[in-house]
Amino acid sequence: MLSLLAALAASSVTAMPSETPLALNPANPHYFTFRGKPTVLITSGEHYGSVLNLDMRHEPYLDALKRDGLNLTRTFSGVYCESPADFNIRENTLAPAANRYITPWARSSQPGYPNGGNRFDLTKWDDAYFARLKSFVSEAEKRGIVVELVLFCPFYGDSMWNLSPMNAKNNVNGVGTMPRDEMYTLRHPEMVAVHDAVVTKIVTELRDAPNLYYEICNEPYFGGVTLEWQKHISETIAKAESGLPHSHLIAQNIANDWAKVENPNPLVSIFNFHYASPPRAVYENYRLGKAIAFDETGFKGSDDFTYRAQAWEFLLAGGAVFDNLDYSFTAAKPEGTMHVSAPTPGGGSPELRRQLSFLKRFMAGLDFVHMAPDLTSLKSAGADVTSTLLSRPGMWYAAYFQGGTKAEARLDLPGGDYQVEWLDPAGCKSLVKATFTHGGGVRELDSPPYTQDVVMRIRRR
Repeated sequence: MLSLLAALAASSVTAMPSETPLALNPANPHYFTFRGKPTVLITSGEHYGSVLNLDMRHEPYLDALKRDGLNLTRTFSGVYCESPADFNIRENTLAPAANRYITPWARSSQPGYPNGGNRFDLTKWDDAYFARLKSFVSEAEKRGIVVELVLFCPFYGDSMWNLSPMNAKNNVNGVGTMPRDEMYTLRHPEMVAVHDAVVTKIVTELRDAPNLYYEICNEPYFGGVTLEWQKHISETIAKAESGLPHSHLIAQNIANDWAKVENPNPLVSIFNFHYASPPRAVYENYRLGKAIAFDETGFKGSDDFTYRAQAWEFLLAGGAVFDNLDYSFTAAKPEGTMHVSAPTPGGGSPELRRQLSFLKRFMAGLDFVHMAPDLTSLKSAGADVTSTLLSRPGMWYAAYFQGGTKAEARLDLPGGDYQVEWLDPAGCKSLVKATFTHGGGVRELDSPPYTQDVVMRIRRR
């Protein structure tokens, strides 16, 4: 079976238009270059079912992201899905209806898949799946949207494992008899061969996509996923792309909240963290000289402020990616207009996406490639106010303040002529601009009154 799987991985390749893919910025690899421009990636996107859920229509969803000025979507490859009962998510796009789940593997002629239809044949590819995958990536590219394609995901419980094509109960190949927490290890060569084949097939099919990077595995710190297996999958990606004109960035999901990365995998260019607020993950790993991503949030209620604040503080701490789970996108409302309410654990709304678009435009107006997290220049921010500062000392300063009702910034500035602007991240507008001449030392800069948060931008004139 190993040789057959390898042969299948290289078959049925259809080329996409070839451009230089998303890359780390050569002047500052904490950020990206996309379409020739320095780039940060910001989104509030659906719950990862765009490809595997046949009821999720691509165009309205991607049109909404483009209209809202966002440039990233995260999607799962289709080797994992969920049941409607998982995580209390209303109309979960990762939980397809009966007979509406599509995967890289073709269906067999044998009935018995628990969510409708026949069981899977892990030695055969589903051409309709790969056409759908490439269509999604291509349509995203037309709209200037980058796709983070998540190759694998651990099985958090039996409800997911019972739906997996890699569970021996759901395929005709006799593969997948191990416990679910041994799926993503190197203990079972027959399963590693399945993983290698599907990765090689996906990577080969998407070889020319410029708007793409791969994440090895979602939340590998659950479900028994080993570092050795993750390293092996990164090597499988690199091997599949070794003879191709371009290679794609590889992301590794490190931890929820934060962790200090030791002995980083040299094939990894993006280090992903979930629920990374406050942004300690950036500060602890900035030394790596790679992109640090806030790769998932969305389990802290439906208030837009929560996720707006997380985005601003992470990007102005030196992060390169912010990705909110937006539950207003469903198969029935792919344009993102469903009102999110309990029991769904997070939020998402057109208004939140408008606010994140304002952040994206703000970042585009900075010389962020030459800026870095600054923990020393801002001496104080005011009572009950927390702050995050990104700067190019003496040239550019961008600070985010939350809490209290007025920021009283005390900023250590070299002498010179400056322009200061205060902005409203909720209302997406400028509040006040002023110019000043400074002789050097600490400058007192007070914000206008605000309700939740405010932003300060300073540029040397």
